Amino acid sequence: MKRKSIIIAALLLAFTLRVGAQIKAEVSEAVELMSILSRTAGFQEYSMDLAGQYTKDTEEWFAPYKEHPIIAYYQGLHDKNSVSYDAVMSMAVHLDINKGKIKFIGEKTDLEKRWQNVDTDDFVARLNQFYKDTRFHEFFEQHQTFYEDGLKNYEANVLSYFHQEWYAKFYGTDATELFRIIIGFTYGDNNNGVARQLKGQPKEVFSICGYKLNPTTGQPQWDASLLIHEFNHSFVNPLLDNTANAALMESVGQKLFQLTRFEMQQQAYNDWRIVINESIVRAAVFIYLLDNRLVNRNTSQFMLNEMYMRGFRWMPELVTALRNYTSHREKYKTLNDYYPEIASCLGKYLEDETNRIGKALK
Repeated sequence: MKRKSIIIAALLLAFTLRVGAQIKAEVSEAVELMSILSRTAGFQEYSMDLAGQYTKDTEEWFAPYKEHPIIAYYQGLHDKNSVSYDAVMSMAVHLDINKGKIKFIGEKTDLEKRWQNVDTDDFVARLNQFYKDTRFHEFFEQHQTFYEDGLKNYEANVLSYFHQEWYAKFYGTDATELFRIIIGFTYGDNNNGVARQLKGQPKEVFSICGYKLNPTTGQPQWDASLLIHEFNHSFVNPLLDNTANAALMESVGQKLFQLTRFEMQQQAYNDWRIVINESIVRAAVFIYLLDNRLVNRNTSQFMLNEMYMRGFRWMPELVTALRNYTSHREKYKTLNDYYPEIASCLGKYLEDETNRIGKALK
């Protein structure tokens, strides 16, 4: 009995450490490899030249390989399969580099859909040749000090002010996914969220944060709201995987998507589920800012930008609904309990918009 109690206690401790462990920023050789390959192939989003000397080093090292056999092939994937932005990062987190050899890990069905018609074995074989011919690992090792300095700067200026404990308190549950942050030192002003599910392990959600220098100070410039935003996805996305919640939200989600299709597709949000999850995440960011007293004169402009530039015009109503949730936690223990009210809020928004337009046309 004593041995059994010790084992149970150890398991509980391990679980507590996993759930409560503080997030750390990481550098990934696979992310840098895929990013630099994309830059060498001329992908605009990986060619922003915002990393100072690192950008210069990258260009000098890899410019001679712009005619490498993989480049024309990879440009074809970009043109024919739209492999770009987060699709590149989706592949990156499914690559393992060990002792000079790259291999694909996980399931192909787990990759971003733009890879589904691509022969991944062929791609990885070509990538291995690029990795070897360019002496990529040597380049990566030579810049370890640069990477470490960037990670330390991110942890000091972003993670040290991040209130991770807020999430479990707000959502009423622990995250069902492991959240990881990778700094993409060749990704400039871009940021993406991608995921992978390895057999026998919890699902991992990655926030790939681009690296850029402030042109005035020469210091790294971070957007802390991205971390706040992406970590919310670890809690919000699983709610819509609940079939009951999906049934409640599908009709209103499809209508919202049709209403803002142009703005959403500009952001690669091509499905009503993405629109719903992004809506709730954005509203939760505002609650995070309010709860942690981070509201300032820029917050209202931030909301206006979310509403009109990004198409989430129902944001005031949704933020108000989530504030109602926080005021009635004795009734709603988790956000999942409150999910029908979120669907109702968005349905009411659509109804009011329809009536408002109808009045104008009378």
